Amino acid sequence: MPEGRPNILFIMSDDHASHAMSCYGSRINRTPNLDRIAEGGMRLDNCFCTNSICTPSRAAILTGTHNHVNGVTTLATHMDNRLTTFPKLLRDAGYATAIFGKWHLGTGPEHCPTGFDDWAVLPGQGLYHNPQFIFDGPDGGTPRVMRGYVTDIITDLCLDWLGRRDRSKPFCLLYHHKAPHRHWEPDEKHAHLYLNEEIPEPDTLYDDYANRASAAAAAKTRVGVHMNERDLKCDISRNLDESELRKWAYQRYIKDYLRVIASVDDNVGRVLDYLDAEGLTDNTLVIYTSDQGFFLGDHGWFDKRFMYEQSLRMPFILRYPREVAAGSVNGDIVTNVDFAPLFLDLAGLPAPADMQGRSFRPLLGGRTPDDWQQSMYYRYWMHKDNPHNVYAHYGVRTRRYKLIYYYADPLGQPGANAGCEEPEWELFDLEADRDEMRNVYADPAYAAVARDLKRELHRLQAELGDQRYPRDVD
Repeated sequence: MPEGRPNILFIMSDDHASHAMSCYGSRINRTPNLDRIAEGGMRLDNCFCTNSICTPSRAAILTGTHNHVNGVTTLATHMDNRLTTFPKLLRDAGYATAIFGKWHLGTGPEHCPTGFDDWAVLPGQGLYHNPQFIFDGPDGGTPRVMRGYVTDIITDLCLDWLGRRDRSKPFCLLYHHKAPHRHWEPDEKHAHLYLNEEIPEPDTLYDDYANRASAAAAAKTRVGVHMNERDLKCDISRNLDESELRKWAYQRYIKDYLRVIASVDDNVGRVLDYLDAEGLTDNTLVIYTSDQGFFLGDHGWFDKRFMYEQSLRMPFILRYPREVAAGSVNGDIVTNVDFAPLFLDLAGLPAPADMQGRSFRPLLGGRTPDDWQQSMYYRYWMHKDNPHNVYAHYGVRTRRYKLIYYYADPLGQPGANAGCEEPEWELFDLEADRDEMRNVYADPAYAAVARDLKRELHRLQAELGDQRYPRDVD
């Protein structure tokens, strides 16, 4: 293997919120194997997605571009497999490449994985038990049902490929879990966890959505109220008021969510043990992240989509002993479009000019460039999607503030539903209001802040080539 070219093990789960990881100080979960990565390397505390929904986030990660550029704006817009991606560039440069697990960017000749020496992916969301996989093959792949639990199977496929890979090449393996995506179905090994425990409730479980834009109250993502029998594994017709229903349903929901994560953690441990046993640890960049965050009863919600913190924030921990000091923490703003440039940089490759992200390799060594980004741009396109009913919006986040504009218009996007709502603004002071409970957009004391943030929002849109909504004026 050429000196200085690390192996890349990119582990990504689906909907794993950082506040369900003990290395992020979780009050509700223990993740000892994920903690091994953070303890041996770096934890990023301000890593954000640019569109908090599975398909668009995955496209942004692969291409290093925002969704208005790569065209993957909603769940209904699958990725064109002709697009340039970091695995293609690594493969062209001599890496052995593979992906196993969650793809969720479409299957078939136009949308199946490309740029990989080997792959096997779940169709759509896939199943937890006895899932079907699409294996690399002609005409978009070959389907096959695999017996067992999906988290174990994905890990088995990865370990099998690692064992038979071309050892003369560095490798880039995308190890992508379905869990902990809804509906949460634990395996037998972990089904007993938390049976006799009460999981601490989030401070905002009983949010009444006062002092916010109307989008917050309109969303159909309330714990209990908008869950179904598959979510809660029982008859949900109960004579409870909404507060009582949230309290009861939260315990059922969060325990299954944590159980499926326990399987992810165990299986990540299996792969870390393999790296240790094969002497690969020192020269392998190991990343663990999720495609976005998730509401764990925060604001009384499950799901994601909103630009609120629990949905916007991605966990991101990495280990690379050659460059990253063990136990380090970084608080600079990083987004999912920055991942591809980082991987290419570490492999000694330039990022293509059309990639919009920037390598954050200097941050790994404890150095923040003077011109590092101080804000990030977000856009959720899937207006009033079924069944979640979250309004289309975009916004800007800085280290202290967040400005959101609910333009609430489908704009003809696939997967967005008709029916415009009156546009609204939200402004949060994250220093004074960590839980985002008080919209201060109309507060005269924040008039200058709102004005400056609008300018920054519009600057980012111009820089990135996105168009503001016509009614969004200076």
